[in-house]
Amino acid sequence: MLSNTDIAELLAREAESASGILSRAFRRAARSAFLWPEEVADVLAQNRSLTELRAIGPFIEKQIRHWIDKPPRSISRVPAIRRDFISLAEARQLLARKQAWAKKLRGDLQMHSRWSDGSGTIAEMADAATHRSYEYIAITDHSKGLKIAGGINEHDLERQRAEIAKLNTALRKTGTKVVVLCSLEMNLNTCGEGDMSPECLSALDIVLGSFHSSLRRVEDQTERYLTALRNPHIQILGHPRGRIYNFRIGLSADWPRVFAEATKLDKALEVDCYPDRQDLNVNLLKIGREHGTRISLGTDAHHPWQLEFVELGLAAALKAKIPADRIVNFMSIEELKSWIQDVRDRHPRTR
Repeated sequence: MLSNTDIAELLAREAESASGILSRAFRRAARSAFLWPEEVADVLAQNRSLTELRAIGPFIEKQIRHWIDKPPRSISRVPAIRRDFISLAEARQLLARKQAWAKKLRGDLQMHSRWSDGSGTIAEMADAATHRSYEYIAITDHSKGLKIAGGINEHDLERQRAEIAKLNTALRKTGTKVVVLCSLEMNLNTCGEGDMSPECLSALDIVLGSFHSSLRRVEDQTERYLTALRNPHIQILGHPRGRIYNFRIGLSADWPRVFAEATKLDKALEVDCYPDRQDLNVNLLKIGREHGTRISLGTDAHHPWQLEFVELGLAAALKAKIPADRIVNFMSIEELKSWIQDVRDRHPRTR
């Protein structure tokens, strides 16, 4: 029986052979397949219409039913740009069999608010986290170098810190246990250097560093990763490969060296749980497991409802058999802050 990931691949192929509006419809449906909460086969088994699912209209439903009745033989040949992605339906099935795993989750360490390119306020993101019984979330709006995403400068970051402090006070008064961490997704250049002052970074609870440019280079990028990890101002390297489903394959590197360096520095590499990213993917996570590297989970949510994306990261880490003590998000807030301080003490920041 075809899975949702199989159907996503078939839809992507149709998009390549179609044109105009039809091509866009197939492409949109392919991306949406990773967010369908149920397997198509289960929906059909209940005599329900596939139009219940995101981005499926009558025409595409007819095509999917045809594939279900007569599965293509070549479905296993998935191009690298679309390979090793997990569907939400698959993730939920996997997590349902290992319920204790998801219960270890204490928080989400990457999300965006209206301060940069998100649609929710910080209070709305905190409210969504409260409904998920989190202990903490990190607001990681983009830094000033990423103007296309509304990156914020040092002055705006200080204003945001004041808003978060006020919100945390209000949350404590109402007995809400979630704590909002002051953070940032700092834009890194190809030399691993950030775009914010050391003084403002040292005042944050935690700092992610991410590459957002020169992500289509085909030559080995190992040194780029090593220098980024050695940046004394970051504790987590965000969406490391820079891949995007059916759009960009991402960077290449000597990944064992990269993970070994992260372990040596006691820094974390991230699983960006956004459906189009899923970066790190399962195959790279297995290398991380071999090197004992810390792994961070961040939804990269730009809307409150997108906190559910964390299930994709939890499932990927589970499939890769990452030990629970290597998942940063399984730490209590006290343990998390202690780890961050240890990393900072180990790598003094230059002015």
